[in-house]
Amino acid sequence: SESLVVCDVAEDLVEKLRKFRFRKETNNAAIIMKIDKDKRLVVLDEELEGISPDELKDELPERQPRFVVYSYKYQHDDGRVSYPLCFIFSSPVGCKPEQQMMYAGSKNKLVQTAELTKVFEIRNTEDLTEEWLREKLGFFH
Repeated sequence: SESLVVCDVAEDLVEKLRKFRFRKETNNAAIIMKIDKDKRLVVLDEELEGISPDELKDELPERQPRFVVYSYKYQHDDGRVSYPLCFIFSSPVGCKPEQQMMYAGSKNKLVQTAELTKVFEIRNTEDLTEEWLREKLGFFH
């Protein structure tokens, strides 16, 4: 069987993720990351500010995996507001198997590097909705 490829995280991305964790803005924001196959590195794809889960969904390719770190303004039922950082692994059905494997193999390293605890996976970009995210976050609170 093929050995699992674990890609490193590009250094400038590590720094960006670190800054992102301590951002002071209160709007939703996302860092979308992809794997550079030749360099075997996780690199920045795009950064988005003021983006809803539904808008984020439209930014994700339907046939390619992506990693997303999403800072989400979460309004609790009791009125409190928190800003959880969510890691979303988008691995749509229909990706190339070797691409799938590369992302799956690199996911844990990226999660550890970014020091995230709220880790979710979607198999279809359509699944990424505000309702889905709130339901997922509900398990943590």
